[in-house]
Amino acid sequence: MLYAIICEDVKDSKPLRAKSRAAHMARLHELRDLGRLILAGAFPAVDANEPGAAGVTGSLIVAEFDSLSEAQDWADSDPFYTSGVYQKISVKPYKKASP
Repeated sequence: MLYAIICEDVKDSKPLRAKSRAAHMARLHELRDLGRLILAGAFPAVDANEPGAAGVTGSLIVAEFDSLSEAQDWADSDPFYTSGVYQKISVKPYKKASP
């Protein structure tokens, strides 16, 4: 089943993100290589593709897991969470309707 992983950053997370980005991206690439990643990306803090100094406020990941608990465990071990970038993670079952 698909799960939406909605992550909220701590305030001024940009320096923390830079430290853990490589490990975070490596995990996303693992999901992608397994054919389980649907989409992943960040929420810019301002209305721009490149938010610059404003940074981002969180992330959204939609991926396939065998269960809600597996998705939650994956999210809880993400380097952005374990290093303090994310202050909150919500994992919800997701049903794709379109396209």
